[in-house]
Amino acid sequence: MLNTLRRALPISTFLHLQSASFKVVTTGTQRLPSLVPTVLAKPTAVVRPIIAVRPMATEIQPLYTSEKFGNDEKGEGTSENPFKTPLQAMRHWAKEPFPTIYVDCKEDGGDKFSVISQAQLKKLTKVYQRELSKSKGKAAKEAEEAAKRAANLEESKSITISEDTSLPAATQAKISKLGELRDQRVKVYGWVHRLRRQGKNLLFLVLRDGTGFLQCVLTDNQCKTYNALLLATESSVCIWGTVSAVPEGKEAPGGHELKADYWELVGGSPAGGVDNLLNTESNPDVMYHNRHMWIRGENMSKVLKVRHATIKAFRDHYYDKDYVEVTPPTLVQCQVEGGSTLFKLNYFGDEAYLTQSSQLYLETCIPAVGNVYCIAQSYRAESSHTRRHLSEFTHIEGEMPFITFDELLDALEDLVVDTAQRIMDSKHGDLVRELNPSFKVPQKPFKRMDYREALEYCRENGIRKEDGTTFEFGDDIPEAPERKMTDMIGVPILLCRFPKAMKSFYMQPDKADPIVTESVDLLLPNVGEIIGGSMRIYDETELAAGFKREGISPDNYYWYVDQRKYGTCPHGGYGLGLERYLMWLLNSGNIRENCLYPRTAERCKP
Repeated sequence: MLNTLRRALPISTFLHLQSASFKVVTTGTQRLPSLVPTVLAKPTAVVRPIIAVRPMATEIQPLYTSEKFGNDEKGEGTSENPFKTPLQAMRHWAKEPFPTIYVDCKEDGGDKFSVISQAQLKKLTKVYQRELSKSKGKAAKEAEEAAKRAANLEESKSITISEDTSLPAATQAKISKLGELRDQRVKVYGWVHRLRRQGKNLLFLVLRDGTGFLQCVLTDNQCKTYNALLLATESSVCIWGTVSAVPEGKEAPGGHELKADYWELVGGSPAGGVDNLLNTESNPDVMYHNRHMWIRGENMSKVLKVRHATIKAFRDHYYDKDYVEVTPPTLVQCQVEGGSTLFKLNYFGDEAYLTQSSQLYLETCIPAVGNVYCIAQSYRAESSHTRRHLSEFTHIEGEMPFITFDELLDALEDLVVDTAQRIMDSKHGDLVRELNPSFKVPQKPFKRMDYREALEYCRENGIRKEDGTTFEFGDDIPEAPERKMTDMIGVPILLCRFPKAMKSFYMQPDKADPIVTESVDLLLPNVGEIIGGSMRIYDETELAAGFKREGISPDNYYWYVDQRKYGTCPHGGYGLGLERYLMWLLNSGNIRENCLYPRTAERCKP
């Protein structure tokens, strides 16, 4: 048959037919075009015997449903992946008559499915028809409304507004300053945070500019222009008008509103605004993917402002205590907290890392400036997925010369209490009270507990390892047991003197008990550790032993070793994670809520 067709048909037509599915029927002598009119444009030679080629009819496949294991959302209507309900099968087919519909077999036996009963089919067909009728009615109504909107938009193009030059000149101001400008004409820029239309002649906006929120009222033609009809949340605008106190019994941000006399669109936004991308019900992945829009929300904006106030409080504390701020490098060639958590990179042919801590560089500064601190980014390549871990975080670190271990502990208490008090006394203190109404500035002195005492507390209070065994000397107390102990005690804890084998090469051994170090973690309720600190080894020989114990080559640390050669002294310091401090301050459920764009083991965007 194929050879016959190949001789009778042009090659392109033959190849087209060859790729299709056919029924083959042998007939008598006829002209080919009468049998395949869609293939040939004009009569061709007679072929004997002729072969008629007819496309095969597509066989209609049945649809399967199962109340037991079907799924209306993810089902495909096959026996392997059925829909849950027959009605969904009808919707899927979307026209009558329906193919054979199978449901769960109710009789005991080997059959899994049976054909739907005529009574049930008839009943569901009526339901489907009612749905279809409603859908058509809804579509017609939507089409009518769309036509009206189009007509209104077209009409709005002829409506224009302009500033009344006879009015007093407007004073441009930020929203936070409008309380001082009541009953005066002002000019305000901002973003449309909320929007509500009331008929054709009234439009209420809540405007935000980063300093506060302002209710604005637009009337008459101000609401009817083309830009007004298309105005959506997150649009940026400029509004001129008079600030007035709201009537008694009414509420508005700041206790006043702006009655507009003119406005301009600065930058538009799609209909629906930010709700196109996310809302309060979005899952966390969607929220983090659209973090650039999430931060525009009221809650996240408050967190960012408290973060700003917190950084300022730390800087003010250090300034008043005569610390000097420096800016150490973040591209380094040495480790501080262990090689397994280093982000490695090629630095013009040399191996380099993103810094884990600026501590070593701060130590070099104390002979030059005395007490020193920095607020900088640090990086940890830990594949940690806990609520308090980040791959990049803001590290507040300090170093102090000529101190004892007890003086270091006193400094940590003072740092936490003083900065918390400064925040609560600042203009952003109300935001903390709003986000965490139960927050109270802790009292000094903090509870001081040695590592050995913590092990004993865990044993006495049933706090155990994952395998059910008790914690023994040399065991690290992980986050969950540590938090449980901290929450049970209920006050800040300075957990001291960890075993030397658990800690970094630079930590000073305790002279009274050399198998432990003069080290400390500050633990706070609901968070756990927010500060790690220690006295630093200041003897060159002991430092060399620390390098050897950890298997670290001292070659890249020559500058650090020199601090022990040229006028060494007892000194100590610490590192505080800003985001963890904010978790405590705001009682946040997750550390990611307290930074601008969180970097974790799963995410490095946007």
